[in-house]
Amino acid sequence: MRLLLIANLSKPKVKPAVDALLPWLKERTTSVRLDVEKKLDLCDCDDIDAMLVLGGDGTLLSTARRLGGRQIPVMGVNFGRLGFLSSFTPDELRPMFEQFVAGKLPISQRQMLDIAVLPKEVSGVDPLDAAAVAANASFNCTVLNDCVMTAGPPFRMIELDLGIDGPTGVRYFGDGVIIATASGSTAYNVSAGGPILWPGVDGICITPLCPHSLSFRPVVVGMAQRIVATMMRVNRGTTLVCDGQDTCDLDAGDRVIVQTSKKTLRLVENPHARQIKTLAEKLYWGSTPRYNPP
Repeated sequence: MRLLLIANLSKPKVKPAVDALLPWLKERTTSVRLDVEKKLDLCDCDDIDAMLVLGGDGTLLSTARRLGGRQIPVMGVNFGRLGFLSSFTPDELRPMFEQFVAGKLPISQRQMLDIAVLPKEVSGVDPLDAAAVAANASFNCTVLNDCVMTAGPPFRMIELDLGIDGPTGVRYFGDGVIIATASGSTAYNVSAGGPILWPGVDGICITPLCPHSLSFRPVVVGMAQRIVATMMRVNRGTTLVCDGQDTCDLDAGDRVIVQTSKKTLRLVENPHARQIKTLAEKLYWGSTPRYNPP
């Protein structure tokens, strides 16, 4: 196995872990390359069979985007806080990596979303015409978790038109909207009251942020649907945020097109970290009330 080790050295415990791990990995792989500053072009790594990511979910999210759909399995080790995607703990790393090399760990295919922004200057372009969108988009990004259209300063409500499989739909007033994959449903989406989707569910969550309507509820649409959000009224700081990392300023008249990507991520799963157990342990899902002692 030819391994690429991606390490987020901003996490204090990652550097000592890398120093201790490299000699051990070299004994168990054909070759090991190290990337600590995101300098490698992951779309051009033909000499890599697998990736080991030391950091947190944010490190894994950036790795997923850098991969550009390359079908290289990624094993994430959590040195951050929650660790939904980076499901292996540092203590589990060595025994689980042995199982990974032996082909004994499950690998899931995680769906991603393509995000494009059509600027107001190209209002005549059909947002459902994929070729026209690709030729005229001012911003493109592929996300594993979500994209968020957020109001920004001076933090007044924004107004947008939200369409499903069409350029027009319903008017929405509020602080923004989250569009998330099943993988991203347990991130910002769930904090905003959106639904939790099982990783294998083919659906896209659309969750409003503080809607100025009691009836504007979160909804899940199919992966075949294309979502078009037209900015009708914005603030000077209204922004599109992709996976919490890549951003694009939004102006009135801009259109954000979201659709299922042909790119996917091969994510190595921890057989000990089942989804329902992770929800219970990390988000306290299903926890019983805590009663005061008598």
